[in-house]
Amino acid sequence: MPSPEELVKLEWGYIVDTTRCIGCGSCVRACKLENDVPDRYFRTWVERYEIGRDETVHVDSPNGALESFKSDRLADASAVKAFFVPKLCNHCRNSACTQVCPVGASFHSPDGVVLIDKQRCMGCGYCVQACPYACRYIDHAKGTADKCTLCYHRIHRGLPPACVQACPRQARLYGNLADPDSPIRRVLHERRYYLLKPDMGTNPKCYYLGLDLEVK
Repeated sequence: MPSPEELVKLEWGYIVDTTRCIGCGSCVRACKLENDVPDRYFRTWVERYEIGRDETVHVDSPNGALESFKSDRLADASAVKAFFVPKLCNHCRNSACTQVCPVGASFHSPDGVVLIDKQRCMGCGYCVQACPYACRYIDHAKGTADKCTLCYHRIHRGLPPACVQACPRQARLYGNLADPDSPIRRVLHERRYYLLKPDMGTNPKCYYLGLDLEVK
């Protein structure tokens, strides 16, 4: 583990390049295997968006019920555009989940990762309801909340998160936002990026490249 002095020089962030994602699901499978994620739950997932000729937007998401904003599911033949959007915890600087936890089990690590203290968590579900990105769930076998940790146990050993390592298209990138010369900072400087739900004021640290405006 890094020393306290080294930790203050770290602020982990994450980039998703939607122009590269092909929806293969390698990231999801790698995450579930690495983190022993229960069946029917996900720490990261990939949503498929379909845009119809009448601008109908349909989202197929394995992390919850199907969402249809203007009509029922589109047939592939009626879609004029389809693309994939990987999602995960946004590790927000102003995280709603940490604010509502009654026992302080959800917290920010010194290097900017939102984590859960499983010894304190009592599984009340307040954080699950508060998260605007639907990235949390209750692990009923353990009686605690759970979510993406950026594979915290890996990144401090110099290893990338399992999802980053597994992606065959390099659609995922993580790195140190506090280092102006880091690859993630260079990408954010050179390319236009988008945030999910910026109006929520959570100041997320998951940045999206090539994100369509239809994405919720």
